[in-house]
Amino acid sequence: MKKMLDLVVVENNKLNQNYCLLKLSTPDKSVLPEMYPGQFVEIRVVDSPTTFLRRPISVNFVDKLKNELWLLVQVVGDGTRKMSEYKTGTIVNLLLPLGNQFSTPEKHQQELLLVGGGVGTAPMLYLGAILKESGFNPKFLLGARSSKDLLQLDDFAQYGQVYTTTEDGSHGQKGFVTNHSILENIKFDRVYTCGPKPMMMAVANYAHKNQIECEVSLENTMACGFGVCLCCVEDTKHNGNVCVCTEGPVFNIKDLKWIS
Repeated sequence: MKKMLDLVVVENNKLNQNYCLLKLSTPDKSVLPEMYPGQFVEIRVVDSPTTFLRRPISVNFVDKLKNELWLLVQVVGDGTRKMSEYKTGTIVNLLLPLGNQFSTPEKHQQELLLVGGGVGTAPMLYLGAILKESGFNPKFLLGARSSKDLLQLDDFAQYGQVYTTTEDGSHGQKGFVTNHSILENIKFDRVYTCGPKPMMMAVANYAHKNQIECEVSLENTMACGFGVCLCCVEDTKHNGNVCVCTEGPVFNIKDLKWIS
């Protein structure tokens, strides 16, 4: 159930000049709402004159022991720049949780690959944690331009084996995620992915070609989060134009018009 909550910044970790990791909790120590991998939140950004609408951010992780919500923020404009400057103790207004979630694999589907690119790695961490908790051993394939853009590698390593690619070859294999040798060496039962659309389309085509179940988390512009503004519409095979914020952001590739 959607809630509008004021949360307090517990930590703001600057991962590099382009990314920060916000950790938020409830000011009154009440338990955070239940959130699932693939869902997102909408943040109201105050004191930013050019930021009129809330900013959608994927749920990166939920630490239930510490009652913390983690949000991985990429600094791309005035709104996210303001968010990157939040201090410990700052109160932030959020609408959460929004959207649907990644589906649970069948018990016989043991080879699970989670593919993330750029800030699209964010939902893969929480998904990996939940899969590990459920008895699976997921593998992560994370792509970036260079080693400095690969984020939270130690966190990912807690939940599965991590493979990487970088465009400049500074970490892992050189190239894009779809060039990684793991795709040829292991027969996967299910693939989950989030990142730049060209990357997700390439992963989707790989999955389709190899008859692998695949879900993608779309990153369409989502200004309102509940299907009113129509900024995030995606044309689907079976239901026509749908709002990604309410019908997604997670879709099975069979429902998208990405595969010819």
